[in-house]
Amino acid sequence: MRLHRFALVLAACGMLAACGDDSWFGDNAPPPLPGKRISILSKTTALQPDAASDAEAIELPPPDNVPDWPQAGGYPPHAMFHLALADHIKKAWSADVGTGGDKRRAFISAPVVAGGVVYALDSESQLSAFTLKRGRKVWGRDLTPKKADNGTYGGGLAVDEGKLFVTTGFAELIALDPAKGRVFWRIQLPAPVRGAPTARAGRVMVITVENQTIAYSAEDGHKLWEHDGINEGAALVGGTSPAVDGNVVVSAYSSGELFALRIENGTPIWSDGISNLRRTDQAGAITDIAGLPVIDQGRVFVAGNSDLTAAIDLRSGRRVWDREVASVQTPWVAGDYVFLLTSQLEVVCFEAKTGKARWVTALPQWEDPEDKSGHLIWTGPVLASDRLVVVSSNGQALAISPYTGKILGKETLDDGVTIPPIVASGTLLFVTTEGELVAYR
Repeated sequence: MRLHRFALVLAACGMLAACGDDSWFGDNAPPPLPGKRISILSKTTALQPDAASDAEAIELPPPDNVPDWPQAGGYPPHAMFHLALADHIKKAWSADVGTGGDKRRAFISAPVVAGGVVYALDSESQLSAFTLKRGRKVWGRDLTPKKADNGTYGGGLAVDEGKLFVTTGFAELIALDPAKGRVFWRIQLPAPVRGAPTARAGRVMVITVENQTIAYSAEDGHKLWEHDGINEGAALVGGTSPAVDGNVVVSAYSSGELFALRIENGTPIWSDGISNLRRTDQAGAITDIAGLPVIDQGRVFVAGNSDLTAAIDLRSGRRVWDREVASVQTPWVAGDYVFLLTSQLEVVCFEAKTGKARWVTALPQWEDPEDKSGHLIWTGPVLASDRLVVVSSNGQALAISPYTGKILGKETLDDGVTIPPIVASGTLLFVTTEGELVAYR
């Protein structure tokens, strides 16, 4: 028996020695095969402009001096086209809106503008109103419920037909008087809402974290209808808002589902899935649609995190075109072109009718390019007087030509920005991660 065990030990040692000779432990690895190695698990090729040597020059509608930005994405269809802004702008004023973002909670609520007043919601549900002209505080109100815990992040604002509607991190929908902040009504929602409400035609529509679109009466807050998508466990930070055009509501869910619903009763008209099933990397597996869907000229433009951007016919739900491009931002539509900030940190100009890329501009990815440290987050764009404005988490604001993609100029803010800028009455507004509202004019 002892001799048998000894023989087994010798055999095992011999096998280990053979493993070493055969390089199982990497000691004597054979030389790698020649050639370029390309990962099959993640996207490695940068987006390239489509060949179009005979393409006509890009033309855009003239800038329009729009007085208000009353809801998320501007107006309910989320198409703001070409806004007016002076050629040379500088900082006009700044104001403190409250608590910004930190490690415990995100700051994702964009301001809105209506009737010469800017309304802003901080990360702790503190609502404030400021004059657009000089940034003077008009009123403020704490929307935290009396018996609330710490709550969660999220929420947003919408102004429509003389009411200011607010969703908060405490799963509430509140209607207030825009002039004085007096509460008309407040209701408890069935689940938290990360995005802003959309108000149109006497209805206020919200999308919950459980992928429900719920419509409430703007008059008194009673529920009108509800639509349920697939409840998705994994989602990106933030939330989206329904787009509305005529009698159609377009809702985007974190499951990657896109639904067109009738505004009267929530009945589905068509649906689509905005995700690339071939994505196998962990980030691309999150099928969230974080940017807002945009409706213009009978088409819905939408970008998903899972490597798909598409244009869809609003009436039939037919795909007009799609591209394998991921984004968590809202497409900006102007005339015959769509501008998008991709997840690869590129700004691209697509033809709205065909989806062909006219130009692509790469943005800086690192705060310290030499050490490749401090990964930047970019947000935008907004189109104002022949320049696209994008802004980063370290406070860089870039102006990019919508015609060529060339970077025209740069402005450095005091703090980082992760909320898309807005424009109203010739004023460019940023909200920094520290909770500062900054106006350029």
